[in-house]
Amino acid sequence: MKRHSLPTLLCTILLGASLFLSQAAMAATDLPTPTGGTSFDYAWLKGRARHLAEQPYVNHAGEIPESLKNLSWDAYMQLAFNSEHALWKSDASLFRAELFHLGLFFKTPITIYELQGGKVKELDYTPDLFTYGKSGVKGKDLPKNLGFAGFRLRYHTDWTRDLIAFLGASYFRAVGGEMQYGMSARGLAVDTALPRDEEFPTFTHFWLEKPRPGSDTATVYALLDSPSVTGAYRFDIRPGQTLTMRVDAAIYPRKPIERLGIAPLTSMFMVGENDRRMNHDWRPELHDSDGLAMHNGNGEWIWRPLNNPPFLRFNAYMDHNPRGFGLVQRDQNFNHYQDDGVFYDKRPSVWIEPIGQWGTGFVQLVEIANLDETFDNIVAFWNPADPVQAGQELLYSYNMYWGTNPPSQTKLGKVVDTFTGLGGVVGVVRKYYSQRFAVDFSGGDLAMIGKGTEIKPVLETSAGRIEITSVRPQHAINGFRCMFDVVPPDDTQNPINLRLYLDADGRPLTETWIYQWTPPAAGDRHLYNPGHLEKQPGAN
Repeated sequence: MKRHSLPTLLCTILLGASLFLSQAAMAATDLPTPTGGTSFDYAWLKGRARHLAEQPYVNHAGEIPESLKNLSWDAYMQLAFNSEHALWKSDASLFRAELFHLGLFFKTPITIYELQGGKVKELDYTPDLFTYGKSGVKGKDLPKNLGFAGFRLRYHTDWTRDLIAFLGASYFRAVGGEMQYGMSARGLAVDTALPRDEEFPTFTHFWLEKPRPGSDTATVYALLDSPSVTGAYRFDIRPGQTLTMRVDAAIYPRKPIERLGIAPLTSMFMVGENDRRMNHDWRPELHDSDGLAMHNGNGEWIWRPLNNPPFLRFNAYMDHNPRGFGLVQRDQNFNHYQDDGVFYDKRPSVWIEPIGQWGTGFVQLVEIANLDETFDNIVAFWNPADPVQAGQELLYSYNMYWGTNPPSQTKLGKVVDTFTGLGGVVGVVRKYYSQRFAVDFSGGDLAMIGKGTEIKPVLETSAGRIEITSVRPQHAINGFRCMFDVVPPDDTQNPINLRLYLDADGRPLTETWIYQWTPPAAGDRHLYNPGHLEKQPGAN
């Protein structure tokens, strides 16, 4: 999985979505649309998706002129939409829509319509929609039915920067008040992290509903297609300091699907305070998100720091009717990143809030070994427990929140830092390997805790031994720090699962911190004992 962080927002979103494309991400461009007295609505779109699922999958990838297939990145960037032709520019609309040109990584033509009062109008490709610069592409030689690669919306508060963009497979990105792109979302995930190629469904058709004058909500409909599944989607997009999207999805499998991912989120984690495995960069931290947050159906709040593991890791957290989950960038301190180019401290979090009851399933997390910040290596989604069979209709609705702080927050103390390093006691010779964990909690009632209150760590490990456990106040954060060492049980690299929260008088004071630690290989478990300690009497 790959995603480029480039100096401009456009560069970021183009490569952010594009390099997830595979041969499975195909489109069907021959879809009938309502004509005559038939009006377009979501019910009609669901009917089209259900009908399409009963037909053989049709592959239209690569059906673009040869002149567009082998463009370099620099040449493709010359194909710029002419903002004078933005959709709704001449209307009393708070939104404008602009289109992306086909070419480079985007070789599947996408059909885009304008929707007004239930009536559909296809947007035709014309040369004057774009400028071509030094690309070598001659717009007048391209066919009228060329299609597009995707689109973006802009908002009246800033006509020069993107609000949201749909580009590549079923990927899309949005911004909150910081107007900063970061992680991506997509319509659907199919067979992620299985021992075979992942399938990437594509939004093959979009309907952009003309907003009412003065309305602060834009509505987009989309048809999804792939070898295994079709789908009908509705997005109601409302900008703000936290951008809100209401998503309705109707999913129609063509065949059984082993691992279906609902509301999938994709992010990047390379280096953080808890994981410095690839710490060869001068910047202290590199990540779009630093944790997976979950609000379980039973009311428990969980924080799972992300990692950059040495090999792919897959975790599934079972739940029933989840209240929410998301990939979150809690650390918003510029000094922790020192990046004044792509601004990791401003990357938005994305929170998924299910509407209705989703039943039993799993919040699943995939972490892939990452060598470079241009690769997206984190995926999180909801996977229903019931088998997915051909001919079903699966209906899901949820709210997505894009912004600095998710709207749903625990009232308990939260994890604000997770530090890791070599264990042991300072000034004492280490005779075996252990890993130190320091977990900082702040917020909730922690600032009110008096000296007479005993704070206890409720701490569990799936393997190995826990030792040197302590809890002490951290006045700088108005909270507490829990420290402990984990001694692995053997020389293997089998992951060890840890679970922790702070308790007083039998009541939890904090959310639950969970962590998966992979011990280093036996040959890499250096003790770093200084020579002067080794020479002391009794050191051996």
